[in-house]
Amino acid sequence: MAAAGKLSVSVVAIMVFIATISSFVYADPDMLQDVCVADLNNAVKMNGFACKAKFSASDFFFAGLAMPMPTNNMLGSTVTPANVMQIPGLNTLGVSMARIDFGPGGLNPPHTHPRATEIIFVLYGELDVGFITTANVLVSMTIKQGDVFTFPKGLVHFQINNGKGPAAAIAAFNSQNPGVQAIAATLFAATPPVSDSVLSKAFQLSYQEVDEIKSKLGGKR
Repeated sequence: MAAAGKLSVSVVAIMVFIATISSFVYADPDMLQDVCVADLNNAVKMNGFACKAKFSASDFFFAGLAMPMPTNNMLGSTVTPANVMQIPGLNTLGVSMARIDFGPGGLNPPHTHPRATEIIFVLYGELDVGFITTANVLVSMTIKQGDVFTFPKGLVHFQINNGKGPAAAIAAFNSQNPGVQAIAATLFAATPPVSDSVLSKAFQLSYQEVDEIKSKLGGKR
């Protein structure tokens, strides 16, 4: 009986110790230095980037969102990112931005950001936007100049310009590198390619239709 009591005390002590360590790990999400400007050329791979030994103001600057970008492509839209790859000073800061330009009928196709929630602000024009929940519920509405809309982290979402003129929006993310997976390109243009049998069965398409989609998206057969 005494041995059982000692065992119980030991188990409780171990559990308290683990909980204490876990709480310290969880409680330290903040930066441990003023800045950690990303050294994008460093061969060391980590969750983020190694810090530059020296940095300058230019590491925190990017002018790429100031002007509209051409939208004369297959989708009629262009996304200009402003994340850690363009602004090394964002490393460890947990934020980034992007500009999305749309021609009339332009689409930012269904995609996800695996590491971030997105919030967009319409600069001009009108957009139909939406996201799909894991219960397959579409949450969608039309937003106009000055409006804001949020897309929850990891959920499939899209924006389309159904207006007659151009449109543009600024997106913000709670990650220095939110990542993006465009659903169609991810599945039909992967390297090495996803097998036709998988895509045919998943989308209820013939092998010929699968190959046609792959060819349009630049995928390999």
